[in-house]
Amino acid sequence: MRMVDIIIKKRDGLALNKEEIDFVINGYSKGEIPDYQMSALLMAIVFKNMNKQETVDLTSAMLHSGDIIDLSKIKGIKVDKHSTGGVGDKTSLVLGPLVASCGVKLAKMSGRGLGHTGGTLDKLESIPGFKIALSEEEFIKQVNDIGIAIVGQTANLDPADKKIYALRDVTGTVESIPLIASSIMSKKLASGSDTILLDVKFGSGAFMKNIEDAKKLAKTMVEIGDGLNKDTRAIITDMTQPLGLAIGNALEVKEAVDTLHGHGPKDFVELCLGAGSIMLEQANICKNRELARKMLIEKLNNGEAFNKFVEFVKAQHGDVNYVLDTNKLPLAKHIIEVRSQQEGYVDEINCLEIGESAMRLGAGRKTINDTIDMAAGIILNKKVGDFVKHGDVLAYAHTNIDNFDEIIKDIQMSFKILKDKIEVKPIIHDYIK
Repeated sequence: MRMVDIIIKKRDGLALNKEEIDFVINGYSKGEIPDYQMSALLMAIVFKNMNKQETVDLTSAMLHSGDIIDLSKIKGIKVDKHSTGGVGDKTSLVLGPLVASCGVKLAKMSGRGLGHTGGTLDKLESIPGFKIALSEEEFIKQVNDIGIAIVGQTANLDPADKKIYALRDVTGTVESIPLIASSIMSKKLASGSDTILLDVKFGSGAFMKNIEDAKKLAKTMVEIGDGLNKDTRAIITDMTQPLGLAIGNALEVKEAVDTLHGHGPKDFVELCLGAGSIMLEQANICKNRELARKMLIEKLNNGEAFNKFVEFVKAQHGDVNYVLDTNKLPLAKHIIEVRSQQEGYVDEINCLEIGESAMRLGAGRKTINDTIDMAAGIILNKKVGDFVKHGDVLAYAHTNIDNFDEIIKDIQMSFKILKDKIEVKPIIHDYIK
């Protein structure tokens, strides 16, 4: 078998078989296939696409390129949830303890933030002492004991994806649904859970800019999961404005704690209840989503969800005093009011601009080696559909940098204000199973 023949076959629009795909992934992972040939194949896939079976076979080959986590020692059904990334997306911080308080076992591996999107691990690390690296034995024991653990990915989890993703990033081959789907699903499947819920976002702050592409990606990933005998479902959610009100690590932890106390922003609470209802159904805790929703609301109201979060933070060596009193979390020296120059209704909040502004204030990384300022970020004071007067506060910028005038203008310009009131659409647009 020769790599050049496989490239030509895909260039001509023909489907690759499992043996050919295995040959490519094994050879490239071992360094036997050079970058220039892999780049040629990736570009051929971008132009000629892959069918359902090819995408399943590609995912399978990638997930078997390294470690596959064995969670069989965890009692019960193990659930996992993955978001395609967005601005203000602190969902795992609430959803994890919320479903765990209902008896679900959540064994989750998460990533860090880069660019305008935040990472769950960075948010958790704004709690002093929080440990994101656990051994496999510690990870399994913690999930058995308290129902939840969230850790960083192991070094040898899906090495083929790491290598291919880096190549895609510099060869203009990122925008391919089979490549995106196999990248996400190979990591999730290698993580060992029994069920997966995918939160596929669309809008200015998401990778998929429109709902049609988000649905295509979601359907492809659900097909991959089904093809590899894993209960996989997806929700399509709105990222045309930031999720909730807080953007930035410590600020998002504060909002997560408020939400677990029953005082969260409406859109964020709705997402957590909607996603959590599906996860309880997947774990056979509830017969249907209506009963599941009632159970989740009860756990928020009676304090059990928050208590589970405290237990989770303590188990991973975080200082629970910062959770019991979030005023102890880092606070920026500058908190600047961003005021409206117009009157009318908020029609849109450019999520990408807000995310990049938060990064420039210190809340994110431009490169993977940058240091994050845990106190930096943005708190929105207005959301889509709200009425604003001239001079009203749109948002508060939190930063420790001194030269912030341009960033404040950019935040101000992120709000599109019109005279006519608009209809506010629900956060969850579709459910795919």
